[in-house]
Amino acid sequence: MEQIFDILQNNAYPGRGILLGQTPDSTRAMIAYFIMGRSENSRNRVFVPDGAGLRTEAFDPAKLTDPSLIIYAPVRTLGGQTIVTNGDQTDMVHDALARRESFQAALRTRTFEPDGPNYTPRISGLLEANGGYTLSILKSAEGDPAACRRFFYEYDRPLPGQGHFIHTYQQDGDPLPSFVGEPRLVATMDDIEGFTQALWTSLNPDNKVALFVRYVTLATGETETRIQNRHEVTQCES
Repeated sequence: MEQIFDILQNNAYPGRGILLGQTPDSTRAMIAYFIMGRSENSRNRVFVPDGAGLRTEAFDPAKLTDPSLIIYAPVRTLGGQTIVTNGDQTDMVHDALARRESFQAALRTRTFEPDGPNYTPRISGLLEANGGYTLSILKSAEGDPAACRRFFYEYDRPLPGQGHFIHTYQQDGDPLPSFVGEPRLVATMDDIEGFTQALWTSLNPDNKVALFVRYVTLATGETETRIQNRHEVTQCES
């Protein structure tokens, strides 16, 4: 089991990342989602609460040049389920679940992002009310836009103190290489404030843009949320 802070400190550009897991005290599920950016357009974003979910918006609307792949709802909820993704597939998965279709079936209709030569993977997660979760990555076949590779990882019985972390890019590069392998097994923390601050500090200071962390009490469904933005002070809500 790795420390997510070490992973991030040793990677200047993991891109966008999703962590799902369970706290060491076994009473809460946890979600973390972050975005990074190298261009002015990508860095010109903040996370904003949207009901029980989350959306991105331009920090300075006058500097927004292309919203197509950067403005979306990363987090939405449906009953006791929480959906977290790095793109517009959040809404698609939400609507599919509302029609009683599966997370996997919904994502089989999608591919990676059309941003060659990077062909950024679409990463997605689904947290269930009982704390079980699924992670997915849709990526090109070694950079070949003619072929998509779809992977699904199901964790129906999470273990206390453990989480699984997946991110879009293996490392910085030109073009950016897609994440390789299974989601990484990482340690979690009981303290949401300490975890949020340590995670934010671990992200590369030049490239980090925004961070969302949520803990969900399994017995009641109550949530505690932290949002950290590059362009403004930390927001908190319970």
